[in-house]
Amino acid sequence: MSRKSAITGKGPAFGNNVPFSKKKSRRRWDANIHDKRFWVPELSRFVKIRVSTRDMRSIDKHGLLPYLRSNGLTLKDVS
Repeated sequence: MSRKSAITGKGPAFGNNVPFSKKKSRRRWDANIHDKRFWVPELSRFVKIRVSTRDMRSIDKHGLLPYLRSNGLTLKDVS
C-alpha cells in the first residue's frame, strides 16, 4: 500500500541531507498521511480513506462530497 493521499495524490518528497561537511546523502520526506473514517450523512455510513492532514482540514471545512467534487473525484474513486 502506497504512502499517498487518495484525494490529492500527495506522497513522499526526495532530496539530500546536507551536513556541515557538505557530504550529501539521499533521503525522503514522508507526507503526513493517515487512514481516516469519515461520516457521510448522505449515505448514513462511514467511509475509510487514506488522506493527508491538509485534506482532513479541507474536508472538515467543506464536507467530504463537495471536497471530492472540487478535486474531480467521486466516492468510488477513493474508497
